[in-house]
Amino acid sequence: MGVRKEAPLETRIRALFDRYARAFNQALVDEPDLDEIATFYAPEFIAASPAGVATGRNDDRLRAVMAQGYDRYRAIGTRDMRVRSVRVTPVDDLHALAHVAWIATYARPDLSETRIDFEVAYLVQDLGEGPRIFGWVTGDEEAALKAHGVV
Repeated sequence: MGVRKEAPLETRIRALFDRYARAFNQALVDEPDLDEIATFYAPEFIAASPAGVATGRNDDRLRAVMAQGYDRYRAIGTRDMRVRSVRVTPVDDLHALAHVAWIATYARPDLSETRIDFEVAYLVQDLGEGPRIFGWVTGDEEAALKAHGVV
């Protein structure tokens, strides 16, 4: 159930990431609902990381990349992804920057439970159908996984 439109943008964004975390965790234990997960994203988006900047569309290719991503997360022992905090900076009535602090938990037979804290900055837009992610900036996920012995 979504948050009513009358709710402040910050409240709607917090609800978006609560739903996102629930869908992510469900995808770790079962087949991901890629159609639901795709609703968190705008029709087009931009992503930036140490690997560079990329643009994409919310289409079948995105769903295929997401499916591969969830397969990899399960393979490396991802058990849980929790939102630790959300800090929202409004840009205007329709846009905001959301700094989401995550805690990822990993465990495998050869890896004791390992937690990694990280933050992602998301660009979020609400054009009247609820907030959707149209961009994100991440740190070096692969380096963090290596530093903690996950990969």
